[in-house]
Amino acid sequence: MSDYYEALELSKGASQEEIKKAYRKSALKYHPDRNQGDKEAEKKFKEISEAYEVLGDEKKRQIYDQYGADALKGAGMGGGGEHGGFSSMEEALRTFMNAFGGGGGSGGSGGGESIFDSFFGFDQQGSDDSGREGASKKMNLSISFEEAMSGVEKEVVLNNYAACSKCDGSGAATANGVKKCTRCKGSGQIHQSRGFFTMSSVCPQCHGKGKTITDPCSDCHGNGRVKKKQQIKIKVPPGVDTGMRLRMSGYGDAGEAGGPAGDLYVFISVEPHSVFQREGDDISVELPLSFSEAALGCKKELPTAHQGSCRISIPEGTQSGKVLRVKGEGSYNVHGRGKGDMLVKIIVETPVGLNDKQKELLEQFAELEKEQNSPRKRSFFDKIKVFFSK
Repeated sequence: MSDYYEALELSKGASQEEIKKAYRKSALKYHPDRNQGDKEAEKKFKEISEAYEVLGDEKKRQIYDQYGADALKGAGMGGGGEHGGFSSMEEALRTFMNAFGGGGGSGGSGGGESIFDSFFGFDQQGSDDSGREGASKKMNLSISFEEAMSGVEKEVVLNNYAACSKCDGSGAATANGVKKCTRCKGSGQIHQSRGFFTMSSVCPQCHGKGKTITDPCSDCHGNGRVKKKQQIKIKVPPGVDTGMRLRMSGYGDAGEAGGPAGDLYVFISVEPHSVFQREGDDISVELPLSFSEAALGCKKELPTAHQGSCRISIPEGTQSGKVLRVKGEGSYNVHGRGKGDMLVKIIVETPVGLNDKQKELLEQFAELEKEQNSPRKRSFFDKIKVFFSK
């Protein structure tokens, strides 16, 4: 062959991990079991296997980079075969097995596991007495703002698969009604040999359970589970917010053949409040004040998110938009890290619907008003003077 790096479509600076990855990809593409009778694929498989045998070994790669492929002929490398590359398919397959971690020879089912299963992560074990886990379920739960603040316990009805009470989930009417599957011998899998490797699949007779029911339960008809309505209590902790999810372990469907139950996932939705808004663990509220209250200062009694109240002092000269913070009157942190604060945003209202007396008093006030009484107004007009001086 012309060049080992070219065979694997790699540059000379490729890392060992890149070399291995490139070989695995090409080997699966040109493997003889996937290209039966294709001589070109067979030739390519031998070439890439020879390339990997050299480049995948640091010492051989160093010799190859310095002296070329001829210097490796004495190290047991082929290169003079009929199709180029390894002289025999056996050599190429041995390299393939080693690359995929299955270097125990070829053919038969001695390993009990396909090398393709090992490579792609399909590590299926026999089921024996272990059942299949039940399906997890999800539901939406809407609660009020007050319930989210203090926590609440809600009763809901689930319609899940539950273990059959008559047969205790075994599916059989009697203890002798469960037999080991005769086809898979209780493993839950069957193994089929193809060429040099073995493929594993779920047993079609017992569907992977490893057992068959010869005397089915009359209530569940051999399934070990029945549909059942269950009333459960969901404890919602204080501080939850819309979009949060609660996980209730074991409240999903019952498992098959005695397997563990799935989980229940509860997605929380908190109804909006007419006064309070949530900002993380803080609670915000807008407090409208009259012009005179903001100017002279005052005290206000406000409700809190926890059905209590607090008294706050509004300093004289408070501007609209000012936020006052009341420590510890926010929401509980759902993870137990204390409470947030209540943020009181001041909104100064301009009076409307004035009577004659009110207008007269305001006009008198306007005559007495000085620039220092409105510092922001004075600053603004100072800044815009430049536009009128041009």
